[in-house]
Formats: sequence, structure tokens, C-alpha cells
Amino acid sequence: MNQQEKITKSTGQIFRENICTLFNLFNVLIALALISVHAWSNLFFIFVIALNTAIGIMQELKAKRLIEKLSLLSTPKAMVERNGAAMEIDLAEVELDDILLLESGMQICSDAVVMDGTLEVNESLLTGESDAVSKKTGDDLLSGSSVISGKCRARVIHVGSDNYASKIAREAKKSKAISSELVLSMRRVTKLTGFLIVPLGILLFIQSFFFGERGMYDAVVTTSAGLLGMLPKGLYLLISIGLAAGIVSLSKKHVLVQDLYSLENLAHVDVLCLDKTGTLTEGRMQVEDTVFFPDADTEEFQQRMGSFLSQTSDNNATFQALSSYFPGAETYTRTADIPFSSDRKWSAMTFSDGATLLVGAPEKLSPKPLPDAVQSHMAAGKRILLVGITTEPVTKEQPLPALKLLAAVLIVDPIRKNASAAMAYFRSEGVAVKIISGDNPVTVSAIAAKAGVPGAEHYLDMSQLEADASMDEIAETYSVFGRVTPTQKKQLVEALHRKKHTVAMTGDGVNDLLALKEADCSIAVGQGSDAARQVAQLVLLDSDFSVLKDVLMQGRRVVNNLTKSAGVFFIKTLYSILLCALCLLTNAPFPFVPIQITLIDLVIEGYPSFFASFEQNSQKVTTRFLPEAIRRAAPNAISIALCFGIYLILHACGILGASGENTQANALLFLLIGTVGILGVFKMCRPFNKLRGFLCITTGIGYYAAVALCLWLKNHWLCVDILHMAVPTGSTLLFLLGFAALSLVTERILALTLFRPDSRLSAKLRKCLS
Repeated sequence: MNQQEKITKSTGQIFRENICTLFNLFNVLIALALISVHAWSNLFFIFVIALNTAIGIMQELKAKRLIEKLSLLSTPKAMVERNGAAMEIDLAEVELDDILLLESGMQICSDAVVMDGTLEVNESLLTGESDAVSKKTGDDLLSGSSVISGKCRARVIHVGSDNYASKIAREAKKSKAISSELVLSMRRVTKLTGFLIVPLGILLFIQSFFFGERGMYDAVVTTSAGLLGMLPKGLYLLISIGLAAGIVSLSKKHVLVQDLYSLENLAHVDVLCLDKTGTLTEGRMQVEDTVFFPDADTEEFQQRMGSFLSQTSDNNATFQALSSYFPGAETYTRTADIPFSSDRKWSAMTFSDGATLLVGAPEKLSPKPLPDAVQSHMAAGKRILLVGITTEPVTKEQPLPALKLLAAVLIVDPIRKNASAAMAYFRSEGVAVKIISGDNPVTVSAIAAKAGVPGAEHYLDMSQLEADASMDEIAETYSVFGRVTPTQKKQLVEALHRKKHTVAMTGDGVNDLLALKEADCSIAVGQGSDAARQVAQLVLLDSDFSVLKDVLMQGRRVVNNLTKSAGVFFIKTLYSILLCALCLLTNAPFPFVPIQITLIDLVIEGYPSFFASFEQNSQKVTTRFLPEAIRRAAPNAISIALCFGIYLILHACGILGASGENTQANALLFLLIGTVGILGVFKMCRPFNKLRGFLCITTGIGYYAAVALCLWLKNHWLCVDILHMAVPTGSTLLFLLGFAALSLVTERILALTLFRPDSRLSAKLRKCLS
């Protein structure tokens, strides 16, 4: 069997990746330590961790089901010959010694040997070389390559993991790096946290147990609280939920997401490269008319054209349009042919009378300027194909001989109704659009202008490009590129990368493969070739170009919302590290217990961030995730550390008592970190709207109400000490107001000076963390 590799994670892998994380390991070890001293009420955080993990698994499983359902619409089929009959089967059903029926546009699914016929194949996905490779009877075909032109029957010699492409894929996976900024940022956070948490935990325990004159219970509980505070536990959940929600939303618009993190890459896209056919236009090519050249025999033209089309192996959209317009004929018998390729841009067929008919691009078949009547059609956006004839030999390797031109065939492809609206949207969002096409630049420019592409009048014929021309300058200067070869498409994307652009590339054919692989985000249309759909990270199953704006919005939503939310999560991480350091330096106990940290996790971090992650946010992404999140969090965290330092001074002066369970100092400091955390939520939610205003108000009310409820339950009804916190006195509340005011002023000063987006410190953060 030819088992095709799935594009989604397996169910086991989803469970494994959500459960077996370093953060979860730390949480389990902390829980075991608390169990060992019977600190049962402080174990509630483990249920929160389990809930977070379960939500993450459910979201990924839901996204997996949708992806697999949509992928059935995009999965390529194999044409095979069994018992003398041609049939279409799933790739997984291809068996050894099956006879594959291959033609232009197909991807070769299994290693095979050509039995009869000839092909030109593109092996760029395997070798990186875009040159067409000719294959004849007896030659090997490698899985993963694609048919450019021709037609053949080939016998399957390898299936499944024995295929050449499978071996290459396994090797590539060993060294393939994840390009996700979110994942790489969280790996840095995990690495840093893992580096700090073990030594700090040991030092905190030693300091508390041996030097703090506290028992084992207090040492374990306070150390656990300090370590729990360092873990931004909910961020992984938010990332998986944000990406999964984007996949679910796009699936409803028939967009297949084959790479989970392509949504994130889309958020940073500032250049969108489009092919003309199937994106700006509907991809429904139709022959509008035929313009005959002087001295052309129209009857002979019809007979030769009909004979050509009835015997050609070419089957792309252009030749399908020609076949629908010109009636088939059998007047002339084929003796040889050269199929169409995007590099040659012409197709030829030699008949038994020695004449060769050629169909192709004007600049390839006619060295002289075309008649004004034909050029006017071209300027109106119509595609022109010339038909010529010669009695001289025609080969792939040699320049074409002089031809007698018979006719110009006018082909139209209607512009999509929503193309202008889509162009206006991208222009308003600061995304530059580049039209990269193999068609005549005059025709492409005219169509681009009708579709509203900015700068459509600035076009370039890439076939006339001088050898010493600067690709970087060309890529920046022009908006429309015509007569572009597959290698030039890739070079244009590379040039845009050198100019620090993030590039999305759409494509539908084998000639787009190199550029699709090079782009930051690759997008294929559903009506495109098998090869393009398999390579692309996103597939527009309905070939509806207008949904690209929804794709862009989903990417921006994920990154913008996660960056804002991470600014709240990192407040606790940073102040926990700072407070642990101060406690070690001053031989003071860590002021909180695990259940208090858990309440902060739930009410101040988890609740507003979870609901805010679903909000629409299509603002252009101009920052990097980790530096921006830390820049937002640092002023709040430092303000808490400052207040804690002042508390230590006041304690040393005998004004405030020692911290610990059920002390006024603990109540003061716990209410303080909650208040500063709420201020962080307010900062996350600016500018306010109905949802963000609701989240701010309910977060503030929810936190203080939860504290009040726990204190009431302590002395009434259940008489359960949930928070291990004393009821604050009037003087404690006065100190709280003073500390809250000081922290607010400190945060504002730091946010407007040292941690301003354009400050030197912020620049150093971006440099260190990017």
C-alpha cells in the first residue's frame, strides 16, 4: 500500500504533546512536594493544569477533525490502469506493479518506470533544480516530482516508505526547523524558566528551612508558591487555542490549513505575490475570437488546428479552452510532438506531410511586432496565442525556425467580481501586491489595472531582463511581472526577503513550486495542480481569492491577541523571579502560598486572556512576540518588586509584621499583586470597547469578590480556610492604597520612559529576544 503521510498530528501525538511538557513536569513535582507535607488545600492548581490540558487537547482534536475532513477535498488521486481499464483511486490504494497514467500537471505519487510515452518532469522538490528533465521508455520516475508536459504509462516499482520522496521527507524532518516565532519564543521562556526554577527552588527551600527558622511544611509551601509563580502556565494553552480557533474559522470558508503555524506567519506578511490566472481572474479561460493573418488559408487552419488538438497530450486550462472552441479533426496524422512547457511557452506537432504546427506565446513565435489590431486586444487584457506553421525541423534544444503565422487566438478569462474589493483591502492594510505571471506583461498589466492593483502600470517583461540587472531593485520597483520563469519567481521572492519583507505566495501550477517553497507562507488554489496543493501551507479549496483577507485577519488576530495576553502572564513570571531574588538576599520568606497564586492564574490571567483571544484584531503586526510581551509586563512587575522592597524596609523598622499564612503582611501583598495584575489587564484591553470593557470590570470585580467570598467562608458556613489569608484590617487597607498608588505611578513612569516602544532598553530587548 502507498500510505500517504497525514498533514495533521495523530491523536496520540496531540495527547502526548499537551501532557508531556516541561511545565507539566514541574507542576507535578511541585504537587508531589505539597502532598508530602499534606498541604491539600494548596493543590487546587493541579486541577487547573488538568483543565487547561484538557481544553488544549479538545481544541486541537476539533481542528484535526476539520482539517482531515477538508483535506479529503484536496487529496490528489492516482489514475491507474487495471485489467485494461483506466480508473481513479486514492493514493493509499496504489500497489506494486500498478500502471500509472500520467499527464501534465500531475504529481508522481510512487517511484515508477516509464513503459511507453514521453514526459518532461520537474524534480525541483527533490533536487532543487527547476530545469525540466526528459523521460522516455525505460527511464525511472521519482515520487515527489511533477509532470510538466507529455503523457505516459509507467509501472510502479516502490510504494509507501520505500519511495524516494518518503526517504527524502524523513531526512528533511530530522533537520527541519520550526519557523514559528510563538513556538520559538515559548521555547526560550521554557529554557530560561527551566534554568532558573531548579536552583532557585533549592535555594528558597534551604533559605526557608535552614535559615528562616520555619518547619518543613512552611518551607515546602512557600517554595512551591515561588516556583508556581514563575511558570506562565496558560500561555501554551492560549497559543494552541488561538491557532485552533483560526483553523476552525477558516475551515468554514473552505480554507485548508496544512501547516498550523502558517497562520502566525501570515500575521507578518507585508507583500502578497499573486498569479493572474485563478486569483485576479476566475480561471475559466474561453476563446473569444480568431484573428487571421494575411495569406492564411482558413480552411487549412481549421483542419490542422483540429488535428493538433485531437492528438495533443497537453491538457492545461488553455488547451482545454482551445479544444472547446475548435472542432476536432483527423485530417492530419501526428508523427512527433513537443508538449507545452512554461519554460518554452510553446507547443509543437509534426504531421505526416512534414509540416509542423506551433501554438505559443507571441514573443516566442514572432520576432516582429504584431499587427495593431492584435496589440489592441492585448492592451485590453486579452491573452494572445499565435499559431504558426513551418516545414523545417523543430526541436526543444534549437531556436525556432522562421514561421508562417496563420492566426492569433484571443483568449479571455473574466476578472473576479470581488478582486477590486480585495485589492482595496490589502492596500488599506499596508500589504503590497505583486502580480507574477508567465503571461505577456502588457496583458497582465491591463488585467491588474482593471482589478485595482496599485502600480499596475509599472510592469516588466522578465524575458527581456538583462543579466546584470539587480533583482532586489526590480522586486521593489515594479508591481507587475510578465513572462516570468519558475526560477525567476523564486528569485523575486528571495529578493523580497533580502529587503526584509515577509512574503506570501499564491500558485496553482508546477511552475510555482520553487516560489511556494521559498515563501514565508505558501497558498495554493483548489483548482491548481496536485503538486501545488501538496506543497502549499494553505489551500483555497473553492479557489476563491477573496478569502485571503480572512486568512490575513486570522493570522493577525492570533499574534496580536497573544502578544497582549502574554503581557499579563509575564507580569507574574517576572515579579516571582524578582521577589525570589529579594527573599534570598534578605533572608525573607516568599510571601505567598500556592492557592493564592492559583487564584491569580485563574481570575486575572486566564479568564480575560481566554476570551480576549477570540476577539477580532486585524491591526498590522509591527512587533515581535516575546520582546513586546516582556516590554509590556516589566513595568508592572518592577513596580511590585519595588513595593515589596519597601515592605521589607518597613518590616525591618518594625512598622509592618512578617509575612506568612494568615498574616496582615500576606493580605497586604496578595491584594497588591492582584491590584497590579488588574492594572495589567486594563493595559491589555486598551483601547476599550464593549468586550474589553466588560472583561476589565468583571476581572476586577471577580478578583475582589473571590477574595471576599473565601474570607467569608473562612469564618462562616463551611469554616474552610481556602486562601490561607487573614481578613485585612483598616490600616492594612490604607497601606494597600498607598502601595497601589506607588505601583501605579512607578508603572506609568517606567512604561513612558525606559520601556517606551522606541526606547534604547526596548531596542535591546528586541535585539536579545528576537
